[in-house]
Amino acid sequence: MKSSKLARRIAVVAAALAATVGIAFASGEVSGITADQALQKLMDGNTRYVDSKLSALALCDATARGKLAKSQHPYAIILSCSDSRVPPEIIFDQALGEVFVVRVAGNVADPLVLGSVEYAAEHLGSPLIMVLGHERCGAVTATVAGGKPEGNIGAIVKEIAPAAKKAKATCKGKAKEEIVECAVEINAKAVAAELPKRSKILAKELKEGKIKIVAAKYDLDDGKVTLLK
Repeated sequence: MKSSKLARRIAVVAAALAATVGIAFASGEVSGITADQALQKLMDGNTRYVDSKLSALALCDATARGKLAKSQHPYAIILSCSDSRVPPEIIFDQALGEVFVVRVAGNVADPLVLGSVEYAAEHLGSPLIMVLGHERCGAVTATVAGGKPEGNIGAIVKEIAPAAKKAKATCKGKAKEEIVECAVEINAKAVAAELPKRSKILAKELKEGKIKIVAAKYDLDDGKVTLLK
């Protein structure tokens, strides 16, 4: 009898522990910081990058690898362009395990990208999602220019096309370069806004206050990241 009661108590404790861990993962508690703190940490890192005072590399040694070998708790998810000049870990001066990065030309969000973002938000407990566009984006430039893209590039252009169309109307009469920059910003903001609309998981996380979604733009010339509103 005593053995049976003990078993039941152990089962109850185990269930409670599992629930607690689940809540921690979903709310970002595992990463140890809030979404606002995560955003500030990214922006502080970008300031160090702009000032050429990078510090994260020192935290990417064998000891760091060892600590992260069996688990990860990134505090931010960054959906950025694949452009070789825009590596999030570097421009935000982040070490191993700090940011969960999803990269695709034009920083668009197809089902595969959404799945990656959902995984980090729901299972890794990352409280912040940043959609990061950048100056003179090739994918956006090609979309604004028009024409028929070859191969699977068309799938990317299709995702960016609404932003390009809106930019041409909003920035009508301006130089092509200005229209491209307008489209870059519109696209980043549109992707950020669409994430919870295209994902039930992200919509639930956002509604419950477990995640925050922001859009930003990286300047290729001075290295600065600016939040878009």
